[in-house]
Amino acid sequence: MSDGLPTWGALGAAQFLTRIPIRLRAAPDLAKAVPWFPVIGALIGATTGGVAAGLMELTPPTVAATVAVLLGIIVTGAFHEDGLADTADAMGGWTPERRREILKDSRHGSYGVAAMCGTIVLRIACIAALTPAAAFAALVAAHTLGRGAAVGVMGFAHPVAADGLGADSTRSLTRSRAVIGMAGALAIAALVTGWWVGPFAVAALVSTIVVAAVARRAFGEVSGDILGAVEQVAECVILVVATGLASRHSLWW
Repeated sequence: MSDGLPTWGALGAAQFLTRIPIRLRAAPDLAKAVPWFPVIGALIGATTGGVAAGLMELTPPTVAATVAVLLGIIVTGAFHEDGLADTADAMGGWTPERRREILKDSRHGSYGVAAMCGTIVLRIACIAALTPAAAFAALVAAHTLGRGAAVGVMGFAHPVAADGLGADSTRSLTRSRAVIGMAGALAIAALVTGWWVGPFAVAALVSTIVVAAVARRAFGEVSGDILGAVEQVAECVILVVATGLASRHSLWW
């Protein structure tokens, strides 16, 4: 037996979604790891949210928000941002076949760069507009529900791409496990944000349906890059909703 940690679902999810150097004794079972995606998202959100909240006591909100967003990108290796950029680039193709061909190209074009930069700027602006407590709670909810949205697409969207990480994850995931992952995402977000989870969940659901429908029409399939786009769009929409809620209501805690 080689050195390394036991192949446990949560550790497999952390290895898959982050750049944290986790050594496992064997390749993670994606079917068991995927339901843990929202939990890993919550930990990432708590880390970035804690940094944002702490720095807001020492620096201007924009500086704190920028550091928090960049930290999240470093921890995840821009995993979801890359998927969004690839998807945006591929939307420039004229046929589903051409779009799928562009989607497989690892290079980023103008659409992809614009989409990636746009989401980063939007997240920074939203976080900077929040109080430290609201920023922490919103980041936990956004990262958690964003991964939960991707899990939902994995479990319920068909057909999937013929190959790739997204296809492997989706084919190995049962709907019951997808439901467990989504329920866990809602529970974690509700614990942190209270009744705010209702508007957040609606925002995530609507954005996910829109992105999945556009992807199905444009590509005829769901791939790992599209799952990244689902997560990023849901995360951004939730943060936008958070700015509206925070301007009128207080957190339960």
